[in-house]
Amino acid sequence: MPSTLTWSELRDLDLSGLHAAASGWAGVRDRAHAARQTLNQRTAALDDTEEGEATKAAVTRLTTLSENYQYIYTECGLINTALTGLAEELLPHQKAVNNALDDAESLKFTVGADGAVTYPAKGELLDGSPAPGGTVTASTLLTGEWLVSQPLVPNPLLDPNPNRHEAQDIADRLYRAAKDAREIDDSYAEALSKLTTKPGLDVTDAMWTDAHEDSTAVREAAYGYLDASDIPTDLSAAERKEWWDGLSAGERAQHLTLHPDLIGNLDGIPAAARDEANRTYLPLLMGKLEGEDTEDARTKLAGLVVIEEKLQKGSVPPMYLLGIGDEGNGRAIVSYGNPDTSRNVSAYVPGLGTALDEAFAKNDLERARHTALGAQDHDPSSASIVWLGYDAPQMGTDKVINNAAVMTEIHATAGAPTYNAFIEGLGATNEHTDPHITAIGHSYGSLTVGLAAQRPGGIPGADDIILLGSPGVSAEHASELGVDSDHVYVGAAENDPVTKLPSKAEIDGAIEGFTSTNPITAYLWYELADIGDDDIWFGKDPASGAFGANRFAVDDGPRPYIDGEGPMPAHSNYFNPEKDQLSADNVAAIVAGKPEDVISEAPR
Repeated sequence: MPSTLTWSELRDLDLSGLHAAASGWAGVRDRAHAARQTLNQRTAALDDTEEGEATKAAVTRLTTLSENYQYIYTECGLINTALTGLAEELLPHQKAVNNALDDAESLKFTVGADGAVTYPAKGELLDGSPAPGGTVTASTLLTGEWLVSQPLVPNPLLDPNPNRHEAQDIADRLYRAAKDAREIDDSYAEALSKLTTKPGLDVTDAMWTDAHEDSTAVREAAYGYLDASDIPTDLSAAERKEWWDGLSAGERAQHLTLHPDLIGNLDGIPAAARDEANRTYLPLLMGKLEGEDTEDARTKLAGLVVIEEKLQKGSVPPMYLLGIGDEGNGRAIVSYGNPDTSRNVSAYVPGLGTALDEAFAKNDLERARHTALGAQDHDPSSASIVWLGYDAPQMGTDKVINNAAVMTEIHATAGAPTYNAFIEGLGATNEHTDPHITAIGHSYGSLTVGLAAQRPGGIPGADDIILLGSPGVSAEHASELGVDSDHVYVGAAENDPVTKLPSKAEIDGAIEGFTSTNPITAYLWYELADIGDDDIWFGKDPASGAFGANRFAVDDGPRPYIDGEGPMPAHSNYFNPEKDQLSADNVAAIVAGKPEDVISEAPR
C-alpha cells in the first residue's frame, strides 16, 4: 500500500525513535557477531584437541549454531541499516518542512492541513486599492493536476501582492518535501517487508538465497543514504586506508552490512575488516549461486562450500578471507596469519587451470597454509596468502602444448596490475614500517608475477620473488623483475615438464626444419633456434644460468607417467612438505627473510 505520509506527519515524526530502534538491532547484530567469533574459536580448539564420534557430533552442532549466529548478524545488520537509512533520508525533508513552516510563521501566513498557504493583503492594485490576500496550493507543475484550477486570484505575474510569491514557494516546498518523503517511505517499507524469516535453528540454502535478495532490496532502498559511490574505489590504497580509519564504528558496520562485496575486495582496507566483510558476503554469494541453475554456478559453489567449512572449523594459523567473488572463473584470496600484523607476508599466484572450485579450495589453500607454517618456524610473525584475483587460463594437465589460452600472455597481462594493487594494499595496511613481502608465482602464475614485476615501479614493496615450476616470465634476466637478481629465487624440479617447455622459436624452427626432406637440416633448424638450450616458452628459462636468479634445491619429483602418478606430478609438489620437504623448507626460509637457510642448487 503506498505511503500516505503528510507534511504534518512528517513534521511530527520522531526520527530519534527510528535511530533508537536501529541501535537496538545493531546491538543484536554485534552480540551475534561476538558470539560467533567466540564459538568458532572454541570449536576450532575442540576439533584440534579432541577425537571421536562425540567430538565430531559436537563440532557439527556448534558449526550449525555458528551459521545461525551468522544469519542473525546478517539480517539484523540489514534491519539496522534500513532503519538508519530511513531516518537519515527523511531528516532533510523533515527539516525542509520545518523551515517552510518557520518562514510562514515569520510572514504571518497560515498553513492548512492540506498544505494550502493563506497570505494576507499587501501592496496596491493599479487602481490604488489594497492588493488582496489569498490562498495558494502547490503548483500544478509539481502536482501534475493540470486541470485543477487554482483559487481565483490575479495572475501571479500581474499580482502586485508580494506575499503571493512567498506563499507559493512555501506551498511548493511543503508539497515537495512530503512527496519525496513518501517515496522514501515506500522504498524502505518494501525493503523492510522482505526482512522476514522462519522460526527454528536450521538455516537452509533457500534462506541464504532469500538473504541475498534481502541485501539487494536494502541496498536499493538505501541508495541515497549509503550509496556505493561513497566507497573510494578510485583512490590509492593508502588513501582508502585513511578513508576507512576516518569512519565511525557505526558507519563501518553499515558499509560492512550493505556493501560487503565491495569492502571485502577493496585493497587498502585492513585485513580484519575485509575478513569480516567477506565472511558476511560468503553465505550471501553462496545463496546467489544456489539460485542459479548452471554448471558454472555449481562449480563455484562447491569451492565456496569447502572454504566455508575451513572458516567454520578454524585453523592454525588463523584464516583471513581477503577476497571473494563469482566474476570470471571466480575469485578467492585467503591468508593464513594476519597480513597486517605480520612482519613477513607472502602472496602466491596459482596458474594452469586454477579456478574457484573444490580443487582450489582444497589444494591451493593448503599450499598457502604450508608456507605460513614453515615460515612461522623461522619467524612467528609470518603470514602467507593464496591470491586468485585473476582468470588463470583453463586447461587439462595433459594438454600443455595444445591449449591456446595457456600459451599466451593474455591472462597474465590482465592479472599483473590487479596483483600489484593488492600488494600495494598489503603495504598500506601492514603495521610494520618496512614489512618483508615476498611475491610467489607458481606455473602460469609465475608469468603473472613476472609481468607484474616488470611494470613501472615493479611489485610495490616486494623484497623477494619466488618462481616455482615456471614456463618463463617474459624476461631475459632476473634483473628485469624490479628487485636485485639475488632476490629472485627459482624452484624447478627435474621432472617438471612445464619448466622444460620448448621455446616458441624452437617450435617454429622444428616446423620449418621438418618441412625439409633432409633430417640433418631439420636437426640444425631446431638447434639453431635455441643455441644455449636455455629458452623456454615465455622467454629465458628462470632456472638457467643465463637468467641470473638464485636457483634453490627441490626434489626431482616423480617422472611423468613412468612413476604412475600422471602426466605432471612433480609440477604440484613445490609447497607440500610431505612430497617435497626440501622445496617447502626453502620457500618458507625465503618468505621468513632467512636467505642463509636456503639450500642452493646449480642452475641449468
